[in-house]
Amino acid sequence: MFAVIGLGNPGERFRYTRHNVGFDTIECLAERFNVKISKIKHKSIYGQTKINDENILLVKPQTFMNNSGICALEICNYYNISPENIIVIYDDIDIEFGSLRIRPKGSAGSHNGMKSIIYHLQCDDFPRVRIGIGRPNEGLDLADFVLNRFQKEDREIIDETIKKAADAVETIINYSVNKAMNEYNR
Repeated sequence: MFAVIGLGNPGERFRYTRHNVGFDTIECLAERFNVKISKIKHKSIYGQTKINDENILLVKPQTFMNNSGICALEICNYYNISPENIIVIYDDIDIEFGSLRIRPKGSAGSHNGMKSIIYHLQCDDFPRVRIGIGRPNEGLDLADFVLNRFQKEDREIIDETIKKAADAVETIINYSVNKAMNEYNR
């Protein structure tokens, strides 16, 4: 079993913001596999599906970004999922806008949602799919930047990146993190 956890903030106010590209990727996967993200448990909303006979949970934590680890821990404990079968998708200001970076493990960097997951799971040994959202212009507060929506032309680019992120998740599940890294880390 895999848990695919897209990071974001709950509520209509945060929908389609830079910080919610993880949620957007979960929605993309749900649409592909005709899954309703409607079950409420483990401080999340989620849906279940199968990809090549592998049980998959598509998860959107409802704890707000900085407490995402609470949800991740509850999911892991309840379903007895080992960290290497958790795939976390999140926004990243430290990689080029519109790019993907897949890693099998690593630090949280400056991302508070990832810091929370690593803290609660007590490890960083799980795959992650990072989506480059760009950096704020000089003088713009980082929190304001990540909680704002994309401009129309940037939204079109990020929507394509979200589709690639969903492809990368499928590659991790069907093959391996290394294959996904080779295909999508460009």
